Amino acid sequence: MRESLLKTAGALLRRRGTPCGRPRLAPICKIDLQAQERLAPTQEDSLAFLSRIFGEKRDRERLRPLYAEIVALARDPAWYREGEVPDTLDGRFDMVAAVLALVLLRLEREGDAAKDESVLLTEAFIADMDGSVRQLGIGDLMVGKHVGRMVSALGGRVAAFREAAAGPLDTPVTRNIFHESPPSEAAVRFVSARLADLRDRMAAFPADRLLAGEVPRS
Repeated sequence: MRESLLKTAGALLRRRGTPCGRPRLAPICKIDLQAQERLAPTQEDSLAFLSRIFGEKRDRERLRPLYAEIVALARDPAWYREGEVPDTLDGRFDMVAAVLALVLLRLEREGDAAKDESVLLTEAFIADMDGSVRQLGIGDLMVGKHVGRMVSALGGRVAAFREAAAGPLDTPVTRNIFHESPPSEAAVRFVSARLADLRDRMAAFPADRLLAGEVPRS
């Protein structure tokens, strides 16, 4: 799953491209007119490309309600109040990644039937992180690196929660949310128990309802 997430991130970031107008990149963008004519896409190629890009965007829109619900759940004040998760950019990212990881693991149980949806949901996450990083004023050349780290972090949480299976989540929560420095044992217990409850509720929840944007809450 982690390798799959990284491949998805790389493909999306490459698709965004980089302008050739920058002086440093200009030499590799120069081609002679005859070569340009040979390489110019046909109208059919252009239409197919646009159809593919806008089709993927429409497909991702199907998962927008689910991703929005994941973010809303991750922003529940209880995580930061009773759970003592730092109410910072990093803390909020940790909670989004944790909830999303549990949803991806639930979809993983559906096998190939939900494989495309898992990819699209990951793409929604990548697009969200890309936009958030840019809003912080990080330049184009560094955006890919930052987003890549975020996707890697998501993959790490997926692996940690998968390893925990149906057992307690204290260890992955301590490592991945509190980064080995929990404010209290009570905070770890609260966050772990609440995430485990979400995991168990989703296990018995129909996948079609989940994909429609309905996440079971306690």
